[in-house]
Amino acid sequence: MPTVLLVRHGRTTANASGVLAGRMPGVHLDEVGRRQVAATGERIAAAPIARVVSSPLERCRETADAILAAQEVAPALAIEPGLSECDYGDWQGRPLAELAREDLWKVVQSTPSAATFPAGESMLAMHARGVEAVRRIDAEVLADHGPDAVWVAVSHGDVLKAILADALGMHLDHFQRLHVDPASVSIVRYGTGRPQVLGSNTHAGDLSWLRPRVEDAASAASDDAVVGGGAGPRS
Repeated sequence: MPTVLLVRHGRTTANASGVLAGRMPGVHLDEVGRRQVAATGERIAAAPIARVVSSPLERCRETADAILAAQEVAPALAIEPGLSECDYGDWQGRPLAELAREDLWKVVQSTPSAATFPAGESMLAMHARGVEAVRRIDAEVLADHGPDAVWVAVSHGDVLKAILADALGMHLDHFQRLHVDPASVSIVRYGTGRPQVLGSNTHAGDLSWLRPRVEDAASAASDDAVVGGGAGPRS
């Protein structure tokens, strides 16, 4: 099955100032964020990428551009609305410290499946569209590039946490147990039986093991879990 690298955008001016950016236009990576995504691009360069798909928002497109710039042969960037930031409605643009005093904040922390942002989106709707987008694109990558393909989805913290929760078989109400930092890479492989989460919120480390190898062909034919854990990708 293909492998998807779930990448959160790098740090932005809004992140640094403690503002919930949401879907506000004109929110760009700051200097730290640009350094972060350059490093992420170099990490991912160890694996040839079949497709890069991004949220429409500027900070994700800038992150995707850095990933593509590091590729020896880069595919065209595709924009996917399903990966866009949650529509926080009236919360958008407000300081997080101020929002933390709202009653809804407690709902978002404890039972996000019950949270709907005023004049915005429910977290259940965000979860559904993010998961649908990644699973649909993964099936397209499988059809177009085969089971050894690696592709990248660039999105936002809450969206990626919701996608990871789905891959881990977690209810959305538990997704706050997960953490997804700016420019981090999480790794998921969707199989016919179940998804496999190969990494979560990684910041460093060699990704060359994602390159397909001839000796892996037999194990790649099945997505069954190996009893006992197996010998790992470098066996």
